[in-house]
Amino acid sequence: MAYQIFIDGQEGTTGLKILDRLAARPDLEILKIDEEKRKDPAERRKLINASDITFLCLPDAAAIEAAALATNDHVKIIDASTAHRVAPGWAYGFPELSGGHRAAIAASHRIANPGCYATGFISVAAPMVRKGWMPADYPVVCHAVSGYSGGGKKMIAAYADPHRPAEYQSVRQYGLTQSHKHQKEMQVLSGLADIPIFNPAVSDFYSGMTVSVPLYTRLLSGKPSVRAIHEMFCEYYAGQHFVQVMPLMGEGVLEGGFLPSNQLAGTNLLQIFVCGNDDRVLLAACLDNLGKGASGAAVQNMNIALGLDETTGLL
Repeated sequence: MAYQIFIDGQEGTTGLKILDRLAARPDLEILKIDEEKRKDPAERRKLINASDITFLCLPDAAAIEAAALATNDHVKIIDASTAHRVAPGWAYGFPELSGGHRAAIAASHRIANPGCYATGFISVAAPMVRKGWMPADYPVVCHAVSGYSGGGKKMIAAYADPHRPAEYQSVRQYGLTQSHKHQKEMQVLSGLADIPIFNPAVSDFYSGMTVSVPLYTRLLSGKPSVRAIHEMFCEYYAGQHFVQVMPLMGEGVLEGGFLPSNQLAGTNLLQIFVCGNDDRVLLAACLDNLGKGASGAAVQNMNIALGLDETTGLL
């Protein structure tokens, strides 16, 4: 018997990508809602409670309301919004972060899917704090570049417009008020004492992102070498399928020393690069903002929650 899956908000970018990833799977049955009833609470409640897994691909306030509609004890909710990422009682859906996170995803009926930027940041910052190499009060700065699909349908349409402004051909920084919705998540899940300075930017490519954290080794515990930091990451993520630690300095895998942001588009992979020297180290995570940063992670979490091989249906 196939698992029953409902996507509440499947018309959005993340919802459509989840639907694409699930459409060909014979072990799943997608519960469809009539177009005219997409915002009908009674119909949504019926489908949510008929499902084994419901994905919430909604704005924060709507996701909170939708989660409350799940009254059947067997239903597992995977929320792709920001609403529950640091909320008590919700498992954080980054299984590679620790054995505890993976176990919580498997056992929980409430799973918060991580943010795209936050996934990249936490993948490099959390191990440094957890291993005691980066003090919790380190003044962390994070730079990131994303494809424009991260802005949703409105931004995708703006970039596709042949009459778009010339500025759209350049990298455009945003989040300039230092109040980006991912920053609290980045702080809490990494174990930092303070919210990091975050400098995101959008550029003229569809999907993919690079999230970078520069560090002074003299401010780290024991002033570790760049090679020692690389070895720590290799050990931390050993055996993980979707998180890969690349060769030191990207040797043999980066052409000309350039780190592109769109090389993992269409996959659920996250690659970590450790570069620099023994005084200044650059930690960088490369991923698809629509893959490991959104729909791919959601499907991976669903697989774990259902007791399936986590790689099922994913690249």
